[in-house]
Amino acid sequence: MIRPAVFALSLAALSVVAVAQDTRHVTEPVIPAACTVLKAKLHAENNALPEEDEQKLDTERIQHALDTCGGGKAVALRADGALNAFLSGPLELREGVTLLVDKGVTLYGSRDPKLYDTKPGGCGTSGPESSPCRPLISVKDVKNAAIMGDGAIDGRGGSQLIGKSYSWWQQSRAAEPTNTKYSAPRLLIANHADGLILYRIRLHNSPNFHVAVGNTNGFTVWGVHLLTPTVRGTDARNTDGIDPGSSGNVTVTKSWIDNGDDNIAIKAGVHHMSVIDNHFYSGHGMSMGSEARDESDILVDTLTLDHTTSGVRIKSNVQRGGIVRGVTYRNLCLRDVPVPISISPFYNGQTTDGIDDLGMKGPLTPDYKGIRIENFISLTPGIVQVAGLNAEHSTELTLDGVDVRGVKPEQVRARYSSITVGPKGANFTFTGSGVTATTPTPKVKMDFSCDNKFVPYQD
Repeated sequence: MIRPAVFALSLAALSVVAVAQDTRHVTEPVIPAACTVLKAKLHAENNALPEEDEQKLDTERIQHALDTCGGGKAVALRADGALNAFLSGPLELREGVTLLVDKGVTLYGSRDPKLYDTKPGGCGTSGPESSPCRPLISVKDVKNAAIMGDGAIDGRGGSQLIGKSYSWWQQSRAAEPTNTKYSAPRLLIANHADGLILYRIRLHNSPNFHVAVGNTNGFTVWGVHLLTPTVRGTDARNTDGIDPGSSGNVTVTKSWIDNGDDNIAIKAGVHHMSVIDNHFYSGHGMSMGSEARDESDILVDTLTLDHTTSGVRIKSNVQRGGIVRGVTYRNLCLRDVPVPISISPFYNGQTTDGIDDLGMKGPLTPDYKGIRIENFISLTPGIVQVAGLNAEHSTELTLDGVDVRGVKPEQVRARYSSITVGPKGANFTFTGSGVTATTPTPKVKMDFSCDNKFVPYQD
């Protein structure tokens, strides 16, 4: 149960802020009436199905219900006594239809890689024979589809695949040292899906990215609980949380994200996005990139980052970059974050970035302007770095009320950047090649606090 006291913004305040970036008037979604109720036929215990049930797929009956429901209604997945689980291969949402997963119910993705094939034998493999996988849930060329409810959707990324000796995540990690091509399904892929809503749903253990949305105008994530891996200490590589790209009017709010890669990664071509009143735990932080080009009018407001690898992170390079304009981060609280701030055009594919020129060649020049960080407190020290590509493409950054407690001078680095420090100040100073900095007089005391902001992950 979410405790209302955890959230700093009222609904009215949320709507006002959302208009400033997401141009829609965003309000809390409402669960529609059900057109049909499907009762569970399987029982999961300790988040696992009996081996003999692994072929008892519910795909056909769920898809039929989605196909015949009609707009404005929901297909409800409901428990039946001790029966609490559904098992499915790929599903497709339909126009105006909500998939509603009731509390206590889990929709599991099948462990059979053949079901996700786009080419026979290509999903769940590495090397030249590998081919893309279908997602567990796809939303394509439909409007106003939704996934709602207090139940869970579990991609089972850490479970051994049928017919294989490894899990999706083990395959991913094994491919990493040589950057070998491999294939694994995402939990949800949406394309041309205007009006898509995710509301209150639990998203667990995706084999790859959890939510990837492209070419969509109007995407709302409200009160979503994303936890991967659910078995703590498991290696869940490349499991981004929410990744919008080539989309506009996006809001992510009142959500809890704990995963194995970027908590949120804003990809290329995103405009008018609001990230408001959220909690991040394990993951790579609030990221923009690595495809950071043609992005603008983005607001991140009221965010706690608790032991993520990075805090504010903009990452790109000359093979992925472009223009980024008008990005504001304010009211952020961090603790145990090794890299509180990293703005770099020298992304090298690793978990954290540097600011040294990699000598990479490419036509996509990163150029960051109008970046603002305000009311930002990191309770623990870490690396603070900002860089532009060169003198012609310097990064423009404003800091106003930025406090990285205990930070040491050697942890603060910059190059080719124009830094403006606002009246609330910053407790460090940037120097470096091509760096210019202005500071205000007199200073104004920062009236922002992180007291009571860090709370346990809420499920």
